Amino acid sequence: MSEKEHKVSRRQFLTYTLTGVGGFMAAGIMMPMARFALDPALKAGAESETAYVCELSQLTEEPQLFPFTYKQTDAWYESDVSESAYVMLVGDEVLALSPKCTHLGCQVGFGTNDEHPEQFYCPCHFGRFDKQGINIANTPPTRPLDAYEVTVEDGKVNVGQIYRR
Repeated sequence: MSEKEHKVSRRQFLTYTLTGVGGFMAAGIMMPMARFALDPALKAGAESETAYVCELSQLTEEPQLFPFTYKQTDAWYESDVSESAYVMLVGDEVLALSPKCTHLGCQVGFGTNDEHPEQFYCPCHFGRFDKQGINIANTPPTRPLDAYEVTVEDGKVNVGQIYRR
């Protein structure tokens, strides 16, 4: 075979080869980045974990603060996170409220204000919430306390994801 039968010059051959190799290298670099970017979106629909808070028999109609911990995974690092929730009975239902004020995130307390003993009170900016965590008009918070998803199994109260009310 003579060179005239080949329609690819040396320059074209090098261009095709370097383009192909460069494409494979770019794909090798981009794949981990794409996986890292898409992984949280793929896991978003996964079933949420629950954390044990207390026994159902411990609950009353008065809000009580219960600490709980759960495992949190950030990429390759797993840690134990400590949180707390005000848990109470509202009729036959269990209500678990976040103790963080929806105004600026300060810690609220139930019955800590002498003028309003049956309300949640935020000492940072004098925010108040009623017993079910609904914000009181004309106070800084503009929405109710966030709540946790609650499940009760075999007399044990578990909390799941927090949600905005």
